[in-house]
Amino acid sequence: MNKYLIVGLGNPDKEYDLTRHNIGYMVVDDLVRQINEKNSKNDSSNNKEVSFSSDRYAFKCEAKMMGRSLVVIKPATYMNLSGKAIRYWLDKENIPLENLFIIVDDLALPLGTLRLRYKGSDGGHNGLKNIIEILGTGNFNRMRFGIGNDFHRGEQIDFVLGKFSEEEMNVLQPQISKIYDIIKSFVMVGMDKTMNIYNRG
Repeated sequence: MNKYLIVGLGNPDKEYDLTRHNIGYMVVDDLVRQINEKNSKNDSSNNKEVSFSSDRYAFKCEAKMMGRSLVVIKPATYMNLSGKAIRYWLDKENIPLENLFIIVDDLALPLGTLRLRYKGSDGGHNGLKNIIEILGTGNFNRMRFGIGNDFHRGEQIDFVLGKFSEEEMNVLQPQISKIYDIIKSFVMVGMDKTMNIYNRG
């Protein structure tokens, strides 16, 4: 099946914009930006600009990539209930679990480090914990995006809900920009080959 659900995890309110916990939102925003940028270079009148709009449990947009259909969502259920939105859109769009791809922040990885996996535990992440509970499995594709762990004991919540500095954004932006090529690889050649390419180093 050539339809995929691409999910960037985060929290919906404006106060969470550009916070570490919202790196998933930032990544899918950039994915959609790049899709529009590439479409604008194509003369076809069918390539209309796509954008997110508020829908059931999520901000959602639909786009085409290499003949594949992408349903891109930013769950609006808040991080700890992300599974509700994902379950709904998998079912509504009749998308198989193997075509799900989730972008999530990760404290255990250095800032800007990307790690692709096709299964795993929640790693202490409440969003992933809820998704695993709702889906009944940890066997789904995800990209863990390192946000670092530069905080003192007891300051974890403040850290993940804190905003990235300008210096941190300079590190992150080149990594965020890889998302178009990662998703393109994922939908064209699958997760195994994509992992082999992008998990190097």
